[in-house]
Amino acid sequence: MSKGAISETSRGQAAAAGRRAVLRIGAAALVTAAAGPALAGMTGRGRVRALTLRNLHTDETVRATYWADGMWQADGLSKINHVLRDFRTGDVMDIDPDLLDLMHRLAALVGRDEPFDVYSGYRSPRTNAQLADQSSGVARKSLHMQGKAVDLRLPGVKLSSLRRAAMSLQAGGVGYYPRSGFIHVDTGAVRFW
Repeated sequence: MSKGAISETSRGQAAAAGRRAVLRIGAAALVTAAAGPALAGMTGRGRVRALTLRNLHTDETVRATYWADGMWQADGLSKINHVLRDFRTGDVMDIDPDLLDLMHRLAALVGRDEPFDVYSGYRSPRTNAQLADQSSGVARKSLHMQGKAVDLRLPGVKLSSLRRAAMSLQAGGVGYYPRSGFIHVDTGAVRFW
C-alpha cells in the first residue's frame, strides 16, 4: 500500500464515524429548532430566563426571573429557593442554577409556559433519611440534598412525553414514576431509570 493510501477498513470506519457525527449534529439541530427562541434566550445579553413553579405540598406558586442581562438574579433565585425548600423542616438550600436551566430548557422543548408542579425539590439530610427508611425508591445519597434534583410534572404534557424530552436534553439523570405522577430530573451524571 502506498504512503497516501487508505485501506478499505479505514475508509469504512471513517465513513461510519462521519455518519454518526452527522446524526449527532442533526439531532442537536432538531432539539434546538423544536425549542425555538426560548433556547436561543439561554445566551446573550438582554435575554431573560424565568420559571413558574407550584409547590404541591404548600400550594405556593412563584414566577421568578433567575437570570437576565447576562447575570444571575439574586431576588429570583431566592424566591425559587424558598418555594423548593424542604417543606417538612422549612430548610432552604441554594438550588443549582444548572437545574433551573434544565427546567427552563425542558419547558421550552415541550412548548409550555404553565407552572411546573413540584413534588420535591430540596430535601434536608434528615428528611431524606426518613424517606429512605420508608421506601427503597429513595436514594440515601440523593441529589435532592444538594439542591440538584427536582421531582415534577407539567400540566397539559403527558408524563411519558415530558420524560422523553428530559432524556433528549442529556443534561443529567431522568427518573420515570408514572404511578406517582412525576418525573425526576437532576444535574448529576446522565442516566435514566
